[in-house]
Amino acid sequence: MLETIPFFLLVFVFLLATGLIGIFGVRITHIARRLAADTGMGEAIMGAFFVGATTSLSGIIASVTAASYGHAELAVSNALGGIAAQTLFLAVADMFYRKANLEHAAASAENLMMCAFLITLLTINLIAFAVPDLQVLSIHPVSLFLFIAYLSGMRLIAKTHKSPMWLPKRTSETRPDDRKKRRKTYRFDYRRWLFFSIYSIIVGISGWIVSIASIEIVDRTGLSEGLVGGLFTAVSTSLPELVIAVTAVRMKSLTLAVGDIIGGNSFDTLFIAASDAAYRPGPIYANVTSIEHFWLAITLMMNCIILMGLLHRQRHGVANIGWESMMIFIIYLGGLVYVAH
Repeated sequence: MLETIPFFLLVFVFLLATGLIGIFGVRITHIARRLAADTGMGEAIMGAFFVGATTSLSGIIASVTAASYGHAELAVSNALGGIAAQTLFLAVADMFYRKANLEHAAASAENLMMCAFLITLLTINLIAFAVPDLQVLSIHPVSLFLFIAYLSGMRLIAKTHKSPMWLPKRTSETRPDDRKKRRKTYRFDYRRWLFFSIYSIIVGISGWIVSIASIEIVDRTGLSEGLVGGLFTAVSTSLPELVIAVTAVRMKSLTLAVGDIIGGNSFDTLFIAASDAAYRPGPIYANVTSIEHFWLAITLMMNCIILMGLLHRQRHGVANIGWESMMIFIIYLGGLVYVAH
């Protein structure tokens, strides 16, 4: 589709689609905050169920498209690199909240449960990497199990939201998604849901364009798929999470920011399962390199640190960020240096 256009125009198409992902990601954020109040589901659940999954449309389309064209490394590295990048975005959002460490201020049972759930899903992928040749109709059994685990985990998170068995200690810096301030009656605003859907479709189409452009860039430049997928494609399709996280923090919707990142990351683990179904030569886990294994290790480490940060709840750190955000920056940048070389 893009084989005949000049390289500079190819890069322009890539950047244009990336820009659309960022612009409409901001609009999704504002609508999501209102829908969280309209429906009574709260910001954490809205971020995890709807915003996180919706803004991940561009990423999953990019991975599935790459897999359908036979680019296994690009598909998997986009998924895992996207989770790593989005976890980094949580550290970036921490810099924009001046009053306290973000993990301290946004403490909630839902966010803690989502983080533990995300680590569980990543570990399931680790099992598939350990036994990559298992297959049923060219699909790894773990891919089906991932979908079942995701749906079960989302149900568990919804129960945690409805009837939490513990609550975080309230401090002067804590900004919870306060249940007492929610409406007693809820309404369905079809116009907001309509615009939410339209913006989501634009983000999804932009993700498809990014994936096609990325494949062509790999073919023309000779760069490794692990680098292009884990860095360029992953970051560009993850831009909505960065925009939403920073915008939500600036609007003081902290639980929405954290819920979007962690909930979106949980949905992103399904990218590999969906790509496995689209990849016809065999199980996609058997056709990746050590770079994809490395991205998985990086994402596991970064999210374990986030979980510890949510538990420790440091109030104030250095340069307005907590120790977990500093560690995430170091690990991610170190990972990029390794992959680039």
